[in-house]
Amino acid sequence: MTDPDANAPDADKLRLARQFIEAIPHSHALGMKVESIGGGAAVLSMPYDLRLVGDPRTGVIHGGAVSALMDTCCGAAVMSHPEAPAGTATIDLRIDYMRAATPGQRITARAECFHITRSVAFVRASAHDEETGIPVASATGAFTVERMKKGGAA
Repeated sequence: MTDPDANAPDADKLRLARQFIEAIPHSHALGMKVESIGGGAAVLSMPYDLRLVGDPRTGVIHGGAVSALMDTCCGAAVMSHPEAPAGTATIDLRIDYMRAATPGQRITARAECFHITRSVAFVRASAHDEETGIPVASATGAFTVERMKKGGAA
């Protein structure tokens, strides 16, 4: 399988963002996978895992796992923005949970960095399971923008 980011103008930056996200221990423990990243947008997914169930009676994934997926996806969208932020951190993230994720189904988050200033990036995201219709959750957030300095260092 080829890397969809290999021919992108900022292929090195996108490759580094993908490697960084996949190397975060918490993301790895939750089984997060980068589906796509670039141009200020990202798609990450997380498989259903019994270790992440919040309520054993229902089998529903814990909201904390969903929030970690959405936060990581938003950060990935910021890192892939064309204005080349070198790094980011969450300033504020509001998540609205709309329904429980369907037990046994993969959850996919999609995030878009829709506005970026000198020091703050604004992002919106949604998380869906394999059902169509209402998302599991939606989010809006603000993230720090750390720009590359001359010479390539952050």
